[in-house]
Amino acid sequence: MDSTKKYIVELIGTFFLVTTIGCTVIGPGDAGPLAPLAIGSVLMVMIFAGGHISGGHFNPAVTLAVFLRGRCPAAEVPGYMIAQVVGGIAAAFVVLFLKNSPEVSPGSPDVVRALLAELVYTFALCYVVLNVATAKANSGNSFYGLAIGFTVLSGAFAVGPISGGAFNPAVAIGVTVMGLSSWANIWIFLVANFAGGALAATVFKFLNPQDP
Repeated sequence: MDSTKKYIVELIGTFFLVTTIGCTVIGPGDAGPLAPLAIGSVLMVMIFAGGHISGGHFNPAVTLAVFLRGRCPAAEVPGYMIAQVVGGIAAAFVVLFLKNSPEVSPGSPDVVRALLAELVYTFALCYVVLNVATAKANSGNSFYGLAIGFTVLSGAFAVGPISGGAFNPAVAIGVTVMGLSSWANIWIFLVANFAGGALAATVFKFLNPQDP
């Protein structure tokens, strides 16, 4: 498959994920407590739409996990991550325009609790991705998009009030551009999300030594 097509799909999927996040959490017209449902749903449908082309990562932490698991060529990793971040940034500007440049107060999470929340649920997300979308035992299943989308939905409900519920460096950058998080806190997401992805790959390989 042409790598350029994969990058375009990753940009599109990440764009709609971050756009949905911004439009559902920033008022007026926000989705309130139902925001996680919309966020998990759009991730699900974008994975079903683009998974056959790019794998439907839409998340640099997932790309790292899939690479460490051995299912993403090293040469494609930078392109995936750049496309995802560009999609997230583009989405942020679209959201700000659609919402008429609203006044947004950045969150102030407790650093230790936010780090743990992001680590735990990014691990969960990447662990699910590796098992439902890359494991030989689940090859050809029809539920992978639903499983991945519901993992994000569950995490957003569970720890969204604690960390913001990014579980994704591209999302973290996007919401920071929107003003929902401060640039001083971006490291929390980058460290926790990439660590969660790496840990998930390590655990997957330990549990599935027969599935290289």
